Amino acid sequence: MRMKKKSVLGAIGLSAMLMLAACSSDKEESKDSGGDAEAKSYDLKMSVTVNDSSTWYQAADKLAQDLKEQTDGRINIEVFPNEQLSNGDQGKGVELLTKGQTDLSLHSTIIYSILDDRFGVASAPFLFKDKDGVDKVFDGAGGEAIAEILNEKNVELLGFGENGFRQITNSKKEIKSPADMKGLKVRIPGITMYTDLYRALGADPTTMAFSEVFTSLQQGTIDGQENPIDVIHSSKLNEVQDYLTTWNYSYDPLVLGINKKLFDSMSDEDQELVKKLGKEAAEFQVEMAREKEEKQIAELKDAGMQFYAPTDEELAEFTEAVQPVYEKYEDIWGKDLLDKFQDQ
Repeated sequence: MRMKKKSVLGAIGLSAMLMLAACSSDKEESKDSGGDAEAKSYDLKMSVTVNDSSTWYQAADKLAQDLKEQTDGRINIEVFPNEQLSNGDQGKGVELLTKGQTDLSLHSTIIYSILDDRFGVASAPFLFKDKDGVDKVFDGAGGEAIAEILNEKNVELLGFGENGFRQITNSKKEIKSPADMKGLKVRIPGITMYTDLYRALGADPTTMAFSEVFTSLQQGTIDGQENPIDVIHSSKLNEVQDYLTTWNYSYDPLVLGINKKLFDSMSDEDQELVKKLGKEAAEFQVEMAREKEEKQIAELKDAGMQFYAPTDEELAEFTEAVQPVYEKYEDIWGKDLLDKFQDQ
């Protein structure tokens, strides 16, 4: 009986081992075949601040179309212009991205400064002499530093776009010196550095959602605003502003970013594709913005807007007036970070 019992138990044990081996084989097959299984599909939302005639939107649309085409419709991006997803609030738009409530966005680093003052270093007053200096910094240590700070905020950088050098417009007079700005009510982005900067220049800075700017200028609630040429042109601000000063006082880079948690959840192949196409879309936007700027300036002039280009001496006067901004913000930005942007 003991021998028979042992034989039965042995048979049961052998059967169990065979079943386990079969299950193990099935799991490995399933894992191996997983690479061939249908890849995950995505329906994503992307926020863009300005309207669909802008280079911002066109770059976002390029990314959406390229991803759709190269994934056979598996990765879809719906692009929302005019800050629709945040009800016109750019700061909220960036916050929604960091929280994963929107998936991608194209926002200025100036708006990111609401989350972290260090982003403001990229737009420090009269920091860059020209676009060559801009390209050197953002293709090098400066760009890498911004990417690291973005990661801290749960955003993965896909590429830097360009909003360009910021110019000032108003409905009162030509601006040639800080004295011309005294008491001028100017809409600025809602970050402290710009408030400090415009107060140093003698102006009366005010903040509001960009979606309210046109009406406020039209009604005379504010006298002026500051933005790059592309935004001034695409938003038709020439209809409510007479004067524009091309002082190039602050460079405005754009961040084409994707929520980092979403990005990290993607397959290696999808991450590589999103990175590649995102970089191409950002480069496309920069190239397009630079090509369009001269044409946009000509069109604004033809529409009756009066342009003024300050002399070197006048620019030196503006630069001297804003030195207190550097004195205050060097400790906030960090000397190492500022050095990376000043190394041109």
